[in-house]
Amino acid sequence: MDEEVLIKEVGDSGLIVLNRPKTLNAVTLSMVEKIYPVLKQWETSKKLIIIEGAGDKAFCAGGDVKSLVLALNKPKGEALGEEFFKKEYTLNYLIGTYKKPYIALMNGITMGGGVGLSVHGKYRIATEKTLFAMPETAIGLFPDVGGSYFLPRLKGKLGLFLGLTGHRLKGIDVLLAGIATHFVLSEKLTDLKRDLLMSQESDIENILNNYQPKLNHVFSLAPHMSQIENCFSASSVEEIIERLIKDNSEWAQKNVETLKKMSPASLKVAKKAIDEGRGKSLAECLEIEYRLAYTALNKDNDFYEGVRALLIDKDQKPIWKPASLSQVTDEYLNKRFAALPAEKELKLQASKL
Repeated sequence: MDEEVLIKEVGDSGLIVLNRPKTLNAVTLSMVEKIYPVLKQWETSKKLIIIEGAGDKAFCAGGDVKSLVLALNKPKGEALGEEFFKKEYTLNYLIGTYKKPYIALMNGITMGGGVGLSVHGKYRIATEKTLFAMPETAIGLFPDVGGSYFLPRLKGKLGLFLGLTGHRLKGIDVLLAGIATHFVLSEKLTDLKRDLLMSQESDIENILNNYQPKLNHVFSLAPHMSQIENCFSASSVEEIIERLIKDNSEWAQKNVETLKKMSPASLKVAKKAIDEGRGKSLAECLEIEYRLAYTALNKDNDFYEGVRALLIDKDQKPIWKPASLSQVTDEYLNKRFAALPAEKELKLQASKL
């Protein structure tokens, strides 16, 4: 059996390769458990870390949610999900607070869990093959892995738009959106990697800048940024949809159709998490996301049904509960966001030890 993660030491640099190309490098619990201790060890012994995905189709298409949901049908299946989310978010936090340069090569599909392995690092390299999205509301989840931290820090309401609709950004757009820090053509990645691994820490910025081609592109969403700002600054998901309907452009109509397919509960949970995340630290965001993920593992919630409909049975007909936005009450949301029993909470901040 091939190793799911390849760990390579190149001089005083470290290289991590997500090695499940047949599943688009979807991240599993065992992969998280392998990466975390290596990163902890390398934080004091290496000058820089590079992480990439095997093959040229994906950096990482997300967490292996299908396995998590199938496990819910087995005894103690929820415990696997709890462990996965807890360890995944702890790894996201380590990346976000890492003391050495962490360089993610986001070549190919970079979604969900793959975003968590890249976007919190100091350097995020997009290529023309990068396909970025946070599509969780379509499977009854919410933009996690620190989504409630980085999405509200994008320009205006762009992050909320991406988090609610699951809109896909391609190539240079990932840089222009403020998600990637650099853009490099995929054919140059081998040379870039070699130069970085052989470099001094002080040379990293220069090397990345030298590999970035001259850019004169316009962000694909530029024509719609004022509409995003107007519609997605509404105080509720219902009002966002009302404003899009009132806008009545082809672009707005398309987004109304998209939002109406999503889990109503997920839309409201995502909006609240992203809105509130603007004023929180990465640790606080991940701790709250863990509460939301923990409650999502209940088979009565939409995560189970969404993954069933889209990834297991593939009938594309999820039956959401609650079925409408109006039924997702403040009481429902407060329960989802409520503190867990102390021993169940994710605790990342040193002050809480």
